[in-house]
This record gives sequence, structure tokens and C-alpha cells, in this order.
Amino acid sequence: MWWFQQGLSFLPVALVVWSAASFVFSYITAIVLHHVDPLVPYISDAGTIPPERCLFGIMLNVSTFLGMATMYIRYKQVSALSPEKPRILRLNKLGLTLGWMSCFGLCIIANFQKCILYYIHVLGACLTFGLGSIYMLVQTILSYLMQPELHSKEIFWARLAVFLWGCSSILSMFVSSVVLYSGLYGQNLVQKLHWDPQERGYTPHIISTVSEWSLAFSFLSFFLTYIRDFQKISLRAVVSLQGQTLHESPGSFRTEEQALLIAGSI
Repeated sequence: MWWFQQGLSFLPVALVVWSAASFVFSYITAIVLHHVDPLVPYISDAGTIPPERCLFGIMLNVSTFLGMATMYIRYKQVSALSPEKPRILRLNKLGLTLGWMSCFGLCIIANFQKCILYYIHVLGACLTFGLGSIYMLVQTILSYLMQPELHSKEIFWARLAVFLWGCSSILSMFVSSVVLYSGLYGQNLVQKLHWDPQERGYTPHIISTVSEWSLAFSFLSFFLTYIRDFQKISLRAVVSLQGQTLHESPGSFRTEEQALLIAGSI
């Protein structure tokens, strides 16, 4: 059995590979069609103009569902491992809520492009990266609280390192973006897709775009740390029939079932 066939480890792998592909394929398409500059554009810039906008949107929508499924499995795993620890259970529920809100932000990014509804797009980015960073923090704290009985110290340190990587990328992106859009380098830079290296503001622009790509891949790297955990968990569906046929109501079936039980007891 291959490592990605063990348990549910294929789920975080699929999330990381598919999400990375959504960024890379959109970027390649935009470069081939000369819609953006080859040197590190914003991720959203590579998903602004058709046809890459269509590819970007549909692939990120799939990433949203993969992310929600991965976070839910992680939530169920932690709940099963620590059923009698209220502190861990509260943090676990908080993590799931923050994670799903972050996924909703990713859905907003996918469907509200930067050039059409900029402020809604920014709102989606804040939900995705802001709440997503807090989600990583919560999961890192959970890994700390669950060691060494349920988590190894290596996993905790790996998640802490990725979290700090993401935080440094957010800080770098925020500072460079504030400098870039402060008005010192011109107006309407938000819609600008092509930059000349000789232009004023090119340096903070590159720092901002590199920071955004770094932030995105720090998020993907965090989900890679779930692989070993997910190798040790599986899910199964239990079918519970509420009627003997598809046109019966559940109530009538329970009545018949109770009557059979009484008759059997007599």
C-alpha cells in the first residue's frame, strides 16, 4: 500500500496539489497570453482576465470544498482522541469555525475578481489569510497540548515553524502594500497588471507579490503536516433506514417496528 493510500492521507494531499495547480495553471495561462508580467505577479492578477479567470475560479471552488473536508476530518480526529478534555474540545470547535470561515473567504476570492469588485475581493482575502492564520495558530496550540501522548514534538515544531512563516509573510505583504498604495507612486495601482522595472514603486510591488506567494504556500505547507495524522484515521458511513419503502413516512415505519417488537415479546 502506497503512503497516500493509508487512511485519509489522500485528502490533504489532494488539497495541496489541487490548490497549487490552480495558482500555477492560471499563472502559466496568463503569461502565455501576455495578460501579466512573467516576474511574480499577484496571484489574483493571474486570475483576472478570461480565460484564466474561469480556470482560477472553478479550481479554487474545488479547493474550498477540499479545505472544508480536510478541516472537518481534523476536527473529528481531535474530538475522538481527546473526548474528556474540555479545553481541547473548545479549541477544536473554534478551529473548525475559523477554518470554515477562511474557506468561505477563499470562495469569495474565486468568484469576485480583483478588477470587478475589489473591496469584496479584499474582504475574501482578509477572511482567507487572516482567519486562516488564526486557524493555523489554534491547530499549533492543539498540537502542543496533545504532545507527547497523542502528538510528537516534531509535528508541533513543524507547525509552529510554518505558522511563523505565514505570519512573517503577512507582515511583509502588509507593510509593502501600505507603502505601495500610499499615493507616493501614483493612483489606481490596484488595476495595474504590467510593471516596468524602472518605474517608481516597482520594489515595494515585487516585495508585496513575493510575500503573497510565500503566504499562499505557507498555508499549503501547513496542510502537508496533516498527512501523517490522516494516515491513522478512516471514516465509514452507516445507513439507517427510516422506512421499508421509499414512499413510506418515517413515523409509520417506526409504528410498524414497535408493533413487531410487542408481538415478538408476547
